[in-house]
Amino acid sequence: MTKTAWVFPGQGSQAIGMGVDLLELPEAKTKFEQAEQILGWSVSAVCQSEEDKLSRTLYTQPCLYVVESILVDLMQARGQQADLVAGHSLGEYVALYAAKAFDFESGLRLVKRRAELMDSASDGMMAAVIGFDREQLEQQIAQTADVVLANDNNAGQVVISGTPAGVEAVLSQIKAKRMVRLNVSGAFHSPLMADAAAEFQQVLETVSFADAQIPVLSNVEPTPAIAAAELKQRLVRQMTGSVRWREISLRLPEEGIGRVVEIGPGKVLTGLIKRTAPDLALENVSTVADLPS
Repeated sequence: MTKTAWVFPGQGSQAIGMGVDLLELPEAKTKFEQAEQILGWSVSAVCQSEEDKLSRTLYTQPCLYVVESILVDLMQARGQQADLVAGHSLGEYVALYAAKAFDFESGLRLVKRRAELMDSASDGMMAAVIGFDREQLEQQIAQTADVVLANDNNAGQVVISGTPAGVEAVLSQIKAKRMVRLNVSGAFHSPLMADAAAEFQQVLETVSFADAQIPVLSNVEPTPAIAAAELKQRLVRQMTGSVRWREISLRLPEEGIGRVVEIGPGKVLTGLIKRTAPDLALENVSTVADLPS
């Protein structure tokens, strides 16, 4: 039997109109209503808003969590199961929900607070670097204060994070096919998020985790874990630590995974995995139409 991993995208995969087709389903409607009580605003309304509220961290993260969690419920209701789960940044919360480490409401309360803290982090910037010499990039980061490799997505695509001066200094010293300054509020996945991470840890401590029913590969530690305390500790480190997606992709075949299903909007993760682990069978479930019958 082919082993299957489910992976969940994070910020950057959101798309206006996502999740709207779910509103027809009674089980999804219940979750949308539950989310509105917790958030104080409507996920479906934001997902359809022409003002593009959806691109603001404050809204992006809860919307992705809700839509992806509903798709998980629908997959599981159709008898689909994963042997391993992983999520990119925010997507790790959906992975933990899919693995039953916490319930929908607990996860959404964490995501809500995480989004608020990250949205209000204003000192710092991030830039994507595509098509570069890794050794040269790592050398420049090592020589520059207050810059880190925030997302190691695959061999040819990374994101650096840090102070604006530090990030610009690194960009000016390297050669790359493309460099894209990201429209984010702060230097996510870097030590500059330490204050937000400390505040978030206090919130995390109030939420009880259960041992996961499926092993989870975490962003900061791409090895399978199910112990509640370890999964929680990894989340504490996630806000200031790097997203090690390249290593997660390499780990999948090592764990005997032959098939990967990306659950959520877009195809960002399957695109990243394809470069690192080309032998895996890749599928996407972003709408009701994509669900197995």
